[in-house]
Amino acid sequence: MLKIGYIGLGLMGKSIARNILKAGFPLVVHNRSRPAVDELVAEGARPATSPAETAAQVDVIFTNLPDSPDVEQVALGADGILAGAHKGLVWVDNSTIKPATARTLSLRLSEKGVSCLDAPVSGGDIGARNATLAIMVGGPAEALETALPVLQAIGKTVTHVGEAGAGQVAKAANQIMVAAQMAAMGELLLFSQKAGVDPVKVVEAIKGGAAQCWTLDVKPPRLFAGNRQPGFKASMQAKDLDIVMESAREYGVPLPSAAVHAQLFNAMLQMGMGDLDNSAVIGVIEQMAGSALKLPDTL
Repeated sequence: MLKIGYIGLGLMGKSIARNILKAGFPLVVHNRSRPAVDELVAEGARPATSPAETAAQVDVIFTNLPDSPDVEQVALGADGILAGAHKGLVWVDNSTIKPATARTLSLRLSEKGVSCLDAPVSGGDIGARNATLAIMVGGPAEALETALPVLQAIGKTVTHVGEAGAGQVAKAANQIMVAAQMAAMGELLLFSQKAGVDPVKVVEAIKGGAAQCWTLDVKPPRLFAGNRQPGFKASMQAKDLDIVMESAREYGVPLPSAAVHAQLFNAMLQMGMGDLDNSAVIGVIEQMAGSALKLPDTL
């Protein structure tokens, strides 16, 4: 059986690594902070002290890190993946980073015989826990064939989008839609309430029609319960939208609505709401409307 390494045991990464372990793959884990490592070691994983040590003893190594500079450091830095790489190693990056960075890193590691897959995921903490993530993959088909049994253990759908960087392009496109849905949901809830109509009933009425989407299926119950905890942090949504806008400038693509949504999520950071769920962007709209979303028992 393939030996797997996983680096980056945050909100998403720890759950993904746990599902790899549950599927029976021998697992080596590494993380900057120790508690998540200890938790998975107690469940049967083995610890490693660096990315290089992790890479040296596995067939497929995964990373799940906050941003492009973090991935570059773990891949190319001292004691990074490249330092411990061996011919035939497959590197799967679950992080959301710039497509250009994914392409550059793929070229660098291929010089040492490493096959690279950029494989960002969508589905939030719920998808990570339940192994129902959507996984969008860029990179060589042969490397995907090797890693596919592991990817199928952590996700519901695995789509080979294209060559290196294509997975990150797909994830950027995903985040354009996610941001639009979160902002639209906040607007429609406050619009309904200000118009004197129960927003709970409005959601029930519209989610069976053309407005149906994952956001309306999953997020309103959390908001109506007063729960704005992540989920998927607003700070990460803002970071992803910065990647979207930077890439759009690089490719010369106008994204007018995404630009507005990027402003909304960056406003969340300025308002101290970066650690809340991305659905909590409704808080920015509440400030603009001068009215807070009421919980069902106060309507």
